[in-house]
Amino acid sequence: MENHKEKILVVDDEASIRRILETRLSMIGYDVVTAADGEEALETFRTENPDLVVLDVMMPKLDGYGVCQELRKESDVPIIMLTALGDVADRITGLELGADDYVVKPFSPKELEARIRSVLRRVEKTGASGIPSSGVIHVANIRIDTNKRQVYKGDDRIRLTGMEFSLLELLVSKSGDPFSRSEILQEVWGYTPERHVDTRVVDVHISRLRAKLEDDPSNPELILTARGTGYLFQRIIEAEEA
Repeated sequence: MENHKEKILVVDDEASIRRILETRLSMIGYDVVTAADGEEALETFRTENPDLVVLDVMMPKLDGYGVCQELRKESDVPIIMLTALGDVADRITGLELGADDYVVKPFSPKELEARIRSVLRRVEKTGASGIPSSGVIHVANIRIDTNKRQVYKGDDRIRLTGMEFSLLELLVSKSGDPFSRSEILQEVWGYTPERHVDTRVVDVHISRLRAKLEDDPSNPELILTARGTGYLFQRIIEAEEA
């Protein structure tokens, strides 16, 4: 039996959207709490401790970008942004601030439900083929523990969101081999091949990983760009192979 119902915080200043999402998400098994503005969102987050946040961008008191920034100071909770903004650059802003994915308004509730399922599935401990049996990978001064889903740079733990870790885990599982952006979207975000998507969601997450892991993010040595293809992690030679 399932004892734990995953809790979702829906933040939107439109009562109709809150009502629709609360009804639909509750019907498919989630525990749903809501907030109508940015300040209420932060208060509700701290008292309810949700498993995922659906966060509208345009809100009174504190907009979605501000809420996302504040949440990332204290939590790695998965965040899906809702945006009605037409400019892709504005959508990317949310990703740069730490959101895991975004859905553009007007949206299909089924599409949002699929995004929620995908993000929650990926932030759980899943493991990937190609990872050593120990679950621990050492490269340069980076230690990646896939069992605990933790990353250390020297003696310092580097905080990654669940999606950032899943992306890193995918890349290191086949170190030295390039992944296309489309392959990464399918493997990490669960996008279907036929769905037209903005692959810059991958580029932004790669930039975030580089900023956290590389000594010089502008001249990366770990997460490399495969020209005309996508990205790859430098080939890892384990000690027993050397």
